[in-house]
Amino acid sequence: MSAEPYRVFGGNASPYSRKLRAILRYRRLPHVWVLGTADSVPEIAQVKPRLIPVLRLPDTGEYRVDSTPLAYLLEQRHPDARSIIPPDPADAFICHLIEDFADEWLTKLMFHFRWIEDETAAWASHWIIWDAMPALTGAQHDQAAKYFHDRQRSRMGMVGCTPDNAPVIESGYAMLLDALAGRIGGTRFLFGSRPSLADFALYGQLAQLTIDPLPLRICRERAPSVEAWVIGLDDGGGIEGQWNADDAAPLREAVLSMIGSDYLPFLHANAAAVRDGRDQVQLEIRGLRYTQPPFAYQTECYAEILRRWTALPQTAQDKLSEVLMRSGCLEYLQGMA
Repeated sequence: MSAEPYRVFGGNASPYSRKLRAILRYRRLPHVWVLGTADSVPEIAQVKPRLIPVLRLPDTGEYRVDSTPLAYLLEQRHPDARSIIPPDPADAFICHLIEDFADEWLTKLMFHFRWIEDETAAWASHWIIWDAMPALTGAQHDQAAKYFHDRQRSRMGMVGCTPDNAPVIESGYAMLLDALAGRIGGTRFLFGSRPSLADFALYGQLAQLTIDPLPLRICRERAPSVEAWVIGLDDGGGIEGQWNADDAAPLREAVLSMIGSDYLPFLHANAAAVRDGRDQVQLEIRGLRYTQPPFAYQTECYAEILRRWTALPQTAQDKLSEVLMRSGCLEYLQGMA
């Protein structure tokens, strides 16, 4: 492997950029953090799709995107460097399920709270432009911030962040904070005293929810320990821990209960809407109505979860069946698949 460091192009306001950077820090993989996007950094202007983070591989010079495949790529490239995938197959499946939930569902919470309130939306739009395009000043900065603000708010309905869905999203944030509060001491992480890929995915979204003014106020009032956990995982290079899934079982089950009540029902309804050619996903989540346009990409997420479940040895499925049934997840992996 080349002695040259990885180059990570991303932004502090990007949950997936923060997730990847935290993984590199924890795994002690040499890297250079470069602030910016394809619009502001010529080096990545031609990288497709135009997403951040972008990771430049030091030995081949290739540029890769998408934090989840990048995390698994780093596992392949550095098998001895503090893996973030639990070694037990059943635990590895739950790790993937929670990671997908964080990346694809909790991002709705992040997006909602960042853009729903005028004060927080104004703050965020200026911060993001300062972060991504620091060369802009004065009127140019203000114009870029307004453009970004207006664009993001115009996208809220597309991702389900509507006033009608606010009760689901806002109660979901409270549910998440309650699930984590009081359980992230002791073992600290989802599979023991060392962080997994699922922990880093939770961290990525919570790193935004605990910096934007509105959700930060809520977190400090309801679950201040969660903010402390996020701060600690930002740079986990000094964390020394062990896999101990049994000790962390209550924490995982609390998160799985939210996956069973919110995320898997949505994935199932979304897949049905895409299959039937409908223009709306409609379902009840915890007795509350939720509606949004269907996302074809999230049918792929569901298919990958089902593929991983089917590929598990029967012994691993048997090990998980009780907790998945209690949490409401099992029916979406078996009978409703």
